[in-house]
Amino acid sequence: MRGGEKALEVLCERFPEAELFTLLHVPRSVSPTIERLPLHTSFVQHLPGAARHYRYFLPLFPQAVERFDLSRFDVVVSVSHCCVKSVIAPSAARHLCYCLTPMRYAWDQFDAYFGPARIGGAASTVMRRVMDRMAAWDRATADRVGRYVAISHYVAGRILRYYNRQAAVVYPPVDTAFFSPDGGSPAGYALVVSALVPYKRLDLAVRACALARIPLKVVGVGPERRALERIAGGVVEFLGRRTDEEIRELYRRATVVLLPGEEDFGIVPLEAQACGCPVVALGRGGALETVVGGRTGVLVTHATPEAFAEGIREVRDRRPFDPADLRQHAERFGRQRFGDEIEARVRQMAAGQPAV
Repeated sequence: MRGGEKALEVLCERFPEAELFTLLHVPRSVSPTIERLPLHTSFVQHLPGAARHYRYFLPLFPQAVERFDLSRFDVVVSVSHCCVKSVIAPSAARHLCYCLTPMRYAWDQFDAYFGPARIGGAASTVMRRVMDRMAAWDRATADRVGRYVAISHYVAGRILRYYNRQAAVVYPPVDTAFFSPDGGSPAGYALVVSALVPYKRLDLAVRACALARIPLKVVGVGPERRALERIAGGVVEFLGRRTDEEIRELYRRATVVLLPGEEDFGIVPLEAQACGCPVVALGRGGALETVVGGRTGVLVTHATPEAFAEGIREVRDRRPFDPADLRQHAERFGRQRFGDEIEARVRQMAAGQPAV
């Protein structure tokens, strides 16, 4: 599961009487803790090919979320990176949005998803019109939310910029009981754990590892795989989807974990640190809140292969990192802490108490 789903899992543990509404659901794609709750899907669930190609149906998402019948509920908690913050709750209900990010492709990262270089000029022109309408709708419906809670201070800034709303910050959960070191030695490879999508900038990781002469293992699936394979040469091993147990073992044996894109928060660097592995990350966005330069990794100033290669060399060849320091830092982001903080926010709102 990705970071947002891990946050949802803790919410389901804290509020087991809740019901879930989602645009679509693939059975067994999330944890049993989530699937135990009553689950309602939208009409998108029944469209041919939606489970595999759901991004093609993006223009229908606003209509789908607005059709959810929430009339029975007094409290609504949305976990949103796209549209679900815009559900229509009863007028007397209280709505808290745990915002993963305002939708990137409609606001500041259109070109990374739908620019002419990615999908061609004609298709990009059409998508620009679609995304302009999506952005207008996204902003117009932002005040359907009573309170925003952001996953990072970086995302809180995006919420203020695009929605003109203040947001508290509750960092997402890291399962530090599961992700832990085993005392073994690094095996001499770099690791990326990521969806293979444009904004993650995995091309930087591939090229940097070639320059630094270090093998790279890539865990994840997505539409960028073919493009990455074309530039990979013999330095990269694509591992596809892996279980949490397999990912934990990869963290434990990695010399360094790479985070080349500008992240809204970034669970992966914290999972790596919990396992005792240092991180080389782009020094922007959420990485500034999850990686401590010089203590738990290296923050790279420039998004270039050369800069990342130098960061890799610093970790591998010159700077010793104490696994105990890495672990101690990651433990600040544990599941218990997240559960306590987000439950308190929800209950404060439900009781009509002022935000703190």
